[in-house]
Amino acid sequence: MTTQPSQAETRLGFPTDFVWGAATAAYQIEGAVAEDGRGTSVWDTFAHTPGVVLGGDTGDVAVDHYHRYREDVALMSSLGLGAYRFSISWPRVQPDGSGAVNAKGLDFYRRLVDTLLDAGIQPWPTLYHWDLPQALEDAGGWPARDTAYRFAEYATLVQEAIGDRVTNWTTINEPWCAAFLGYASGDHAPGRRDPEASVRAAHHLLLGHGLAARALRRKGVRVGAAVNLYAVSPASEAAEDVDAARRIDGLQNRFFLDALLCGRYPDDVLADLEPYDLGIEGGDLGVIGGPIDMLGVNYYNRFIVTGREGAAPAITSPFAAASPWPGSEHIGFVKAGRPETAMGWEIDESGLAEVLTRVATEYPPVPLYVTENGAAFDDVVSAGGGVEDPDRIAYLDAHLRACHAAIAAGVPLRGYFAWSLMDNFEWGWGYAKRFGLVYIDFETQARIPKSSAHWYSSVIGRGGVGLSSAE
Repeated sequence: MTTQPSQAETRLGFPTDFVWGAATAAYQIEGAVAEDGRGTSVWDTFAHTPGVVLGGDTGDVAVDHYHRYREDVALMSSLGLGAYRFSISWPRVQPDGSGAVNAKGLDFYRRLVDTLLDAGIQPWPTLYHWDLPQALEDAGGWPARDTAYRFAEYATLVQEAIGDRVTNWTTINEPWCAAFLGYASGDHAPGRRDPEASVRAAHHLLLGHGLAARALRRKGVRVGAAVNLYAVSPASEAAEDVDAARRIDGLQNRFFLDALLCGRYPDDVLADLEPYDLGIEGGDLGVIGGPIDMLGVNYYNRFIVTGREGAAPAITSPFAAASPWPGSEHIGFVKAGRPETAMGWEIDESGLAEVLTRVATEYPPVPLYVTENGAAFDDVVSAGGGVEDPDRIAYLDAHLRACHAAIAAGVPLRGYFAWSLMDNFEWGWGYAKRFGLVYIDFETQARIPKSSAHWYSSVIGRGGVGLSSAE
């Protein structure tokens, strides 16, 4: 006679208080860009610039979440999400980035938060996911120090509106992208190509975080930032490759981790950036490195880096173009021959465990959350009306296993947010790349949960992944 194994024996279980969620960003989903007093953001301006977004797409309508948020929250509830990470549109709250508040804009987020709470879903707002009010960009943008102070004022206004119902706050999302893709390579809004402006933007984004965190922190509130981290490896032991990996790791990872968690910038990175004035003033790093209650980690892939000019098979990447120091044009990214997503990003879940472990072992202790992790694939609706996406299931399964391994090794990982809840406006790729658990028909705005959504729902329900792959 054989006995059936218990659920605990047939799954890799996560802690009972582990947070299971999904994430989105305002400009990618809300639409309604000219309704109810919303101002213009840098992404509105950038997306309407001919030739900068694939297909000429814009976020004008996106997935119409502004009007369909109740439907979307009901969908979240049906999947069993415990938390929803969304961003607040700064120009919807403050059309010019300072001064008068747009009451109708704040009312939308009040309604969204109330609807989430009524559904038993914890709201996790992010105050800045790249949609800077155009008026502030016209005044200098993030390279201008004043923007950091305006951001802290905006944070206070939002907390006054919904702070009695929100516990978990993220100040800024992926400041590397906002600074270097926005101001060095020009691949993101506002589309500038000014290396010195990019490093000043990076410092002021972090300063804005520190000032906003001071304004937000009070009893019972948890505040943090979300950074995009990469496992970085040299392509070989050649000195050029080792130094290129050091440079990429320094500006991509350590510049932000050291500032946020230790209140300093790495000496070698400052030396790399020596030609530029970062705009650092006395006391800034104390503000940036002030207490935080959690750190969000966004992870998508590993970087294998070469610094040898003409090295093959190096691939071009906006990450190299966005590196502001002289000589960065020689940096290339090498593929390892692993399976890829539709973005051309190699899948390497071991890198997620690596970056989580690195933060836990090399920095002061802080609770960690995977605040973005996911993959784009070429999803299609079947004749039966469903969307089968086994590659996404395999991707999520592998990365959740990496999370489980990190927890087992002692990493204080407290939650996981899949990117993204829904297909959406994918920045420079427009609507050509689908990251969602939920398929969006962009013509009809119909929502179709993919097989990965049902799989993720089952993972949440049982509190872990099956012992066999993608079970």
